[in-house]
Amino acid sequence: MELEKFSYDNKIVRNFAFATMLWGVVGMLVGLLIATQLFAPELNFSIPFLTFGRIRPLHTNAVIFAFVGNAIFMGVYHSLPRLLKTPMFSKVLSNIHFWGWQLIIVAAAITLPLGITTSKEYAELEWPIDIAITLVWVVFGINMIGTLLKRRESHIYVAIWFYIATWVTVAVLHIVNSFEIPVTLFKSYSLYAGVQDALVQWWYGHNAVAFFLTTPFLGLMYYYLPKAANRPVYSYRLSILHFWTLIFIYIWAGPHHLLYSALPDWAQSLGTVFSVMLIAPSWGGMINGLLTLRGAWDRVRQDPILKFMVVAVTAYGMATFEGPTLSLKNVNAIAHFTDWIIAHVHVGALGWNGFLTFGILYWLVPKLWKTNLYSVKMANVHFWIGFLGIVFYAFSMWFSGITQSLMWKQFNDLGTLQYPNFLETVLQIVPMYILRAIGGTLYLVGVVLMIYNLVKTIKQGSFLAEETAEAPALHPFKDPFKKGTRHRWLEGKPVYFTIASLVVILIGGIVEFVPTFLVKSNIPTIASVKPYTPLELQGRDIYIRESCNSCHSQLVRPFRSETERYGEYSKAGEYVYDHPFLWGSKRTGPDLHRVGEKYPNSWHYLHMENPSSMSPGSLMPPYPWLLENDLNTSTTAAKIKALRKIGVPYPEGYENIANDELVKQADAIALDLQKNGIPAEPQKEIIALIAYLQRLGTDIKVNKQTVQK
Repeated sequence: MELEKFSYDNKIVRNFAFATMLWGVVGMLVGLLIATQLFAPELNFSIPFLTFGRIRPLHTNAVIFAFVGNAIFMGVYHSLPRLLKTPMFSKVLSNIHFWGWQLIIVAAAITLPLGITTSKEYAELEWPIDIAITLVWVVFGINMIGTLLKRRESHIYVAIWFYIATWVTVAVLHIVNSFEIPVTLFKSYSLYAGVQDALVQWWYGHNAVAFFLTTPFLGLMYYYLPKAANRPVYSYRLSILHFWTLIFIYIWAGPHHLLYSALPDWAQSLGTVFSVMLIAPSWGGMINGLLTLRGAWDRVRQDPILKFMVVAVTAYGMATFEGPTLSLKNVNAIAHFTDWIIAHVHVGALGWNGFLTFGILYWLVPKLWKTNLYSVKMANVHFWIGFLGIVFYAFSMWFSGITQSLMWKQFNDLGTLQYPNFLETVLQIVPMYILRAIGGTLYLVGVVLMIYNLVKTIKQGSFLAEETAEAPALHPFKDPFKKGTRHRWLEGKPVYFTIASLVVILIGGIVEFVPTFLVKSNIPTIASVKPYTPLELQGRDIYIRESCNSCHSQLVRPFRSETERYGEYSKAGEYVYDHPFLWGSKRTGPDLHRVGEKYPNSWHYLHMENPSSMSPGSLMPPYPWLLENDLNTSTTAAKIKALRKIGVPYPEGYENIANDELVKQADAIALDLQKNGIPAEPQKEIIALIAYLQRLGTDIKVNKQTVQK
């Protein structure tokens, strides 16, 4: 049989490897900074661009899309051509993908600290960047599908199944969640409102974890773990079962982020049921990975690459057991809004994604530079430092989360809250925040050690830019109806495989979305709920700019402890004009949904100027710029018109008088502050923020016998 000669492009793999290391350090440094700000808020240096709220989304985006994203592309561009025995479809598309992705990351690094954000978790980037992400993702898809179509190998290996599902599902998730109406070049409003926006966001948010942090890494596991262990994958049949059940079940589980919320109960129950079912395929993948090491466990003691990979797969198993456990309502009632969720997320990010990436880098870099790893001992040191960092991080946040929940829910013998002041809880867990920062520091030190080790490896080697190979031309797989070959036949049809993956992942989203959007009884309206006034709307956008929802939720759950602490539990109809929703996912500070009219205007002014003056011992940073910056009212009319287009019932022509009403309300608030001895000016941003805060949760108080229709 005649062999055809070709070569693999290692330059694109090298570029993504370098980007992985660079953005890994950047993302983790930012993470360490915000971790220390939780117990030392002065470390923002009174700079607006360095506050916790503004740089937390920078940290999450840098770790997820920059560090992990580049690692995914590094692995795909290395493994895909070798599995298909062909070069990538287009070097031009490969380079467009690389540079386009880096420019998107840079755009995120600029816009997020500036407060240019949609506030939707893991999807904070504004609409022009969303379009750029879509275009670059299409380029990646064309390059990948094109490579599949010109392959020389009829059998599509299991790793590629996960790459295909990743590309298809992330495209659907990103497009659906990013429907928004632009207001200006740097401002948009989500097309969805309130409960519907929450459902779409957490369908996206949970499945961004599923199909960006999980499925592509499972593909990498199925390629690099057998390579590093020099063993075949344990079970082909188990990998088939693992793949199809995982991508079908995962897509349903998003609503478990919204348990005890204003989301309809049937949707919450669906999320719980499918989350529990998710244990089976997830552990099937973990077992398939770990049993691949049969006969090679003796090497794990000496080989740091296998150490990293074994702990990565184990962390995947731990996280995918903990996730379904947290989706049980009785457990979620304890864990939600606490640091327990932070621990859960970071076991996956640091253990599964981080350690598997490190193992791949240690395996790959010496191959690309035709040399041996500079120091195996240093790699082993990295492993133990990183492992210790994860232990410090996870255990401190587990204990912190349980402490928070127990204190929030504790009643005394008189039937009143044992800890009515939320700040008591915050101060109690400060030692845990310090331990977390220590754990993060250890993990980062390990990454720096790895980069030093790999740089020394590179310097002693010689880079192989074009790796020559040869293989026979493709001979299509035949006899599709022979027993045991149906899936093999599907693997030989990459377009059909892609379509089948798309159909499987669409089912869950359609079943959850259609009733929620079309059946009115799912979101009963409340007659007393009105659109925000122009000043309140501007204040809400300042709240979003400062990412206050990173620390404060706006969702009172139907628990006695919460209604005693905050007030009446939240109703679905209260959020019908919220574009986007702001329920939050973590309570570093108290819930704010019922804060309206709870404190005088002067309290809010002084609290933003110096939080500890109103709440002694507060760890919230001051926001002096809100007292100094003039409110930009030039966008008011555009905001009113944009919101009217997506269903907010502002009257026609209201935008022409909106700023007049804004000035009247601002003057009234400023006058009230001046009467209380505060020299406030009505045109300042703080006035708009106070107007928004004083509105929160007051609509259903207009009529005590609120009628839902």
